[in-house]
Amino acid sequence: MTADPYEAIDALGAAPLWRYYGNLFPPEPVTAAVPFLWRYDALRPYMLHFAEALSLQEAERRVLMLVNPGLKEPPATVDNLYAGIQIILPGETAQAHRHSANAFRFIIEGEGAYTTVNGERVHMHPGDFLLTPGWHWHDHSHEGQGPMMWLDGLDYPLVNKMEAAFFELLGERLQTPTVPDDQSQRLFIHGRLTPRWLHRIGAASPIGNYPWAETEKAFEAIGDSVPGSPVDGIVLEYTNPWTGGPVMPTMSCRISRLRPGFSGQPFRHTASTIFHVVRGHGITRVNGVDLHWGPHDVFAVPGWSVYRHENLATDEDAVLFHYSDEPAQQALGLYRVDDRPFR
Repeated sequence: MTADPYEAIDALGAAPLWRYYGNLFPPEPVTAAVPFLWRYDALRPYMLHFAEALSLQEAERRVLMLVNPGLKEPPATVDNLYAGIQIILPGETAQAHRHSANAFRFIIEGEGAYTTVNGERVHMHPGDFLLTPGWHWHDHSHEGQGPMMWLDGLDYPLVNKMEAAFFELLGERLQTPTVPDDQSQRLFIHGRLTPRWLHRIGAASPIGNYPWAETEKAFEAIGDSVPGSPVDGIVLEYTNPWTGGPVMPTMSCRISRLRPGFSGQPFRHTASTIFHVVRGHGITRVNGVDLHWGPHDVFAVPGWSVYRHENLATDEDAVLFHYSDEPAQQALGLYRVDDRPFR
């Protein structure tokens, strides 16, 4: 035996558990992510600048990643999820590709653009929620006027951690449409009335676009007659018509209407969450940090953080789109809610 047995076992590819026990089994979740808010009004001028300054050859996807100060390498917005803001100008296209990571787009502003997903052209309007499930071909085209911007959401931090990431470019720049435009939206938009001649393919929802017009109808139909969630207000989940569950196996995507003067109960759970402000002004307190938000801002609530929403307006709703890694945690039996009361 050598003079230092610890050095000897290190050379043999072994390590003493007793020196790492506390780090490997913490008493509760630990994250490097911090509560943080990205202001859309501050980022938008830079989006426009880079769209004009960089050609498509220099920047095929003009996206500003929203990088959490605690998760800079590799960049992520919360531990398992990513958010970015993408811009495309009139007459431009974006190269068709596909990847293992699931993705979606929540449209912020503009008209006249569409994305083609596995041969289906899906048109974009503000407030629309568009899906690009993992390993689906997708490209973008803009045939309208003015810039088009949207929020990109992906689960690539989780996919990369699981060492399951693949990426591939299509041989052509754009796909050739193979089905009528917006077909999946028309087939499945009727709520519980699901086409029975079709069969489930894959784990994600078959719907290409959940249009904002339908979301507004749902909020209007609910009205003010029900109390909703004491934490997230009138909160609706975008669902997979085949399963009734989340639209993607790794991400739960929801939208909340906070009535005027809404003051939510403090809450925490193990899922990490990214919020996008569709409209309104308010405050979300996360672990004692006040995030003051306005239209189109984005903010991060790391997992196991205590958060509470407040709509500052007394005469108008606030609407928040949000997504989390809850389905992945649920599937692995890891999701947990803290039921203790918070002050």
